[in-house]
Amino acid sequence: MKSEQLPLLNSVSAPAVHPDGSRAVVSVIRPDFDADAYVGQLWTVPLDPDLDSPDINESAQRPRRLTRGFRDTAPDFSPDGRALAFLRAAPGGKPQLHVVEATGGEPQPLTAAPLGVSTFAWSPDSRSIVFSARTPDEGRYGSVDGVGAGSEDARLITDFKYRMNGLGYTADKPLHLFLLEVPQLDAEPKVAPAGRALKALGAAADPTEAAGRLLPAAKQLTTGPADHNDASFSADGGTIYFTAALHEAQDTDLISKIYAIPAAGGQPQAITPANARPQTVSAARQSADGKWLFFLAQDLGPSGRDFVGRNTALYAMPAGGGQATALSDVETLDLSGGSRIELRGAAGALVLNNARGTVELHEFGATGGHTVLFEGNRVVTGAADGGESLVVSFTDSSTAGDLAVLDGGQLRRLTDFSAPLRSVAGISEPQELTLPSADGYPVHGWLVKPAGPGPHPVLLNIHGGPFAQFSVALFDEAQVYAGAGYAVLMCNPRGSAGYGQEHGRSIKERMGTLDMQDVLAFLDRAVEKFEDLDADNVGIMGGSYGGYLTAWTISHDHRFRAAIVERGFLDPVSFTGSSDIGWFFGGEYTGGSAEQMEAQSPMARVDNVRTPSLVIHSEEDLRCPVEQGQRYFAALKQQGIETGFLVFPGENHELSRSGTPHHRKQRFDEILKWWARYLPSAGNPAPQP
Repeated sequence: MKSEQLPLLNSVSAPAVHPDGSRAVVSVIRPDFDADAYVGQLWTVPLDPDLDSPDINESAQRPRRLTRGFRDTAPDFSPDGRALAFLRAAPGGKPQLHVVEATGGEPQPLTAAPLGVSTFAWSPDSRSIVFSARTPDEGRYGSVDGVGAGSEDARLITDFKYRMNGLGYTADKPLHLFLLEVPQLDAEPKVAPAGRALKALGAAADPTEAAGRLLPAAKQLTTGPADHNDASFSADGGTIYFTAALHEAQDTDLISKIYAIPAAGGQPQAITPANARPQTVSAARQSADGKWLFFLAQDLGPSGRDFVGRNTALYAMPAGGGQATALSDVETLDLSGGSRIELRGAAGALVLNNARGTVELHEFGATGGHTVLFEGNRVVTGAADGGESLVVSFTDSSTAGDLAVLDGGQLRRLTDFSAPLRSVAGISEPQELTLPSADGYPVHGWLVKPAGPGPHPVLLNIHGGPFAQFSVALFDEAQVYAGAGYAVLMCNPRGSAGYGQEHGRSIKERMGTLDMQDVLAFLDRAVEKFEDLDADNVGIMGGSYGGYLTAWTISHDHRFRAAIVERGFLDPVSFTGSSDIGWFFGGEYTGGSAEQMEAQSPMARVDNVRTPSLVIHSEEDLRCPVEQGQRYFAALKQQGIETGFLVFPGENHELSRSGTPHHRKQRFDEILKWWARYLPSAGNPAPQP
């Protein structure tokens, strides 16, 4: 795979299944170099095609493009099956809620939210939709003509929680919930007033404002500076559930709770289990029979901040209140995959579990019963109950995203959106490995080899998190590096997700110990095992926490020809005040004392670095702010280490995953230039003098 082939990466959304079980709709999105944006449309996929039937139009039984918008996402059928709602964004615009007849037709816009619509959910009777949208304070974010970002009033900050990576300031544009009535789709379409009709509106005779009258009125349900997330209706449609941090101490802990608000409007009421403890709740859904309330939550310890390596568990409590029961084993299962609950049957819930580099599909019953519906070398990204079948979206080593039906524990594939990628770019199949660490602990990971005979130079790639995992999903980075002639090693050391809570919490207040031991042992054992790996020509790289462990490792181990430290957590001390999560993250991972932070800080050991190191950062990164990279680069340069500082304007912490297509390609090209200089390969030769 080459950097110019990024547009072949078609990602697929979670499926929306029509209530009659005949078809699913997904959003298929890809990077586009011409637009320098992510574009895509909705596709309809028959669930039980019968191409052998002479009475069936073959083209109607194959996946086909359903819409033609610039970027159409988040499809969801109304419960009565008559309509399909989705989000549509115009070029340079914000996503707005649209609805179209399920049989097809012209989509109708329902919103003109100034900062766009984030999520939405149908009411059980299909008459209403609740949606969330960031709501700017007056005078900010273009709400007043002629007042740009640089002319806004100053902000007085008094809370820890005031910014978020990818969003910027948050308290002056909180995420609120709105309710709207869905118009009759077969009614006569309204038209904007013009001429005499526009003049008759008097003071409101603004064409833009008059056009806004064509949209249904939305009723704001929530107020205040907090975000209101994950809204869903009760089974009878009378209540809307959501999650939020509305308690008094919300600025000093990570706790979030479930709230309920009448669909007709009113004050939110906290839904608190009788056996409540400090948790952050990430999703809540009432069961289809209305008797139970499911929720996903992560324990936070007595402080309400101890999030390190905590698995997410599924709970159920009676809808009328009472004790919450943990349905999943919090020690072994991590149900944070997707952070979403899908309902099945009267009292069942579908959730996704991170497991050893895969994501599995599990079903739980509110009163008991647990079934692993799918496990294997795939990453399930979404699921929906199709009546007689289950429909899942997934990725694996050969696809960036596809749709399948689950039959008897096996996936029956319905689409092949990555066929062009495989035929044009070619894919290197990862080889799964489990190798012993220095203390015998099994370290699980993968090797992606380039084509052709060795010896191949080796790149040790370290993931972010730390509580995350490399997976079996197609990984563009490993494919691009393998395509350039490098053998890529990736593992999930202690501290990673997917291997149990003890594995995840093992580096709390011990960063750079067992985790460094594991990644170096994985490297050592791999080059011993495979003769075509060149042990004398090795590079190391990683982003975020991977940038941390890269910088930490090269201050201890000098075998590497070069390193790439990307968007790194490099100084826990300055991180405390500069990062959006700095007020709690470093203290929980390293310990809160100055001595603990210094003992686990790459900046405190930068004098020991001897390895040529490229530092990559984004100017708008609020998670690991650019000052982390600036200071690390300056320290390297002051002591004469060969270094460079690659800075991307307009990008945030998610550059490598969702940055603009131009910048993602440029990032790959610059990375390969660095490796060509210090670690050349057959496919990426050293530059000529």
